[in-house]
Amino acid sequence: MADKKMTQLADPQAAIASYLDDLLHTATEQANQQDTQAVAKPMVAIASQPLPAKPDPAIAAPLVQAVTAPQRSPIAGPQARPEWAEKPFECLIFTVAGLQLAVPLVLLGGVHRIKDDVRPMPGSPAWYMGIRPSRDKNLRVVDSAEWIMAGRAPANARANYRFVIHLNNSDWGLACDNVAQSFTLSPQQVRWRTSRSQRPWLAGTVIEQMCALLDVQSMANLLVRAEREQHLDLS
Repeated sequence: MADKKMTQLADPQAAIASYLDDLLHTATEQANQQDTQAVAKPMVAIASQPLPAKPDPAIAAPLVQAVTAPQRSPIAGPQARPEWAEKPFECLIFTVAGLQLAVPLVLLGGVHRIKDDVRPMPGSPAWYMGIRPSRDKNLRVVDSAEWIMAGRAPANARANYRFVIHLNNSDWGLACDNVAQSFTLSPQQVRWRTSRSQRPWLAGTVIEQMCALLDVQSMANLLVRAEREQHLDLS
């Protein structure tokens, strides 16, 4: 959840710019490492061997039965991109405290307006805003700035929230300031991440739009795990 580099910056805009720069740097650095590993293949030196001596015809060579080694199935490496990104896909951009994020439309459960219907829960963590009741499903609303940019989130970020981004069919929604237009994105326009040791919710970064592409399922899983590990009763 929280970025380990929790440098408190006085200027909120500088904090957002610094955080976005970290996201882009992380994705770009990993992509460069993958390119280097793919190109730099080790050269194997083959030592010259003397020609075998001509066998004596009087000595019969033993019959050797060829043994075929069993073939091993290839070990699957880290998935560079999700299945829905194997071809061009639609995305929706939304903003959180000045930070642009994108969510694939195929995993968008809906967009809801925030009015006065989010019920706060006493004793809940700072990243949890409360429950948004609905006829279909009660959404657990997350303070996105506090969850994503912990340590760098502007103090008044929550006052600017106007919408909730429903994460697929989960019980979770991300509060945001604004929702922009949707657009089509090709897989080649994204710097996909294969290492998820930090920010596992970040599928990649879209360099042209300067935004972070969400891994919706990973984000929902992180929220469920946080609820369980912190023994929260958010129902």
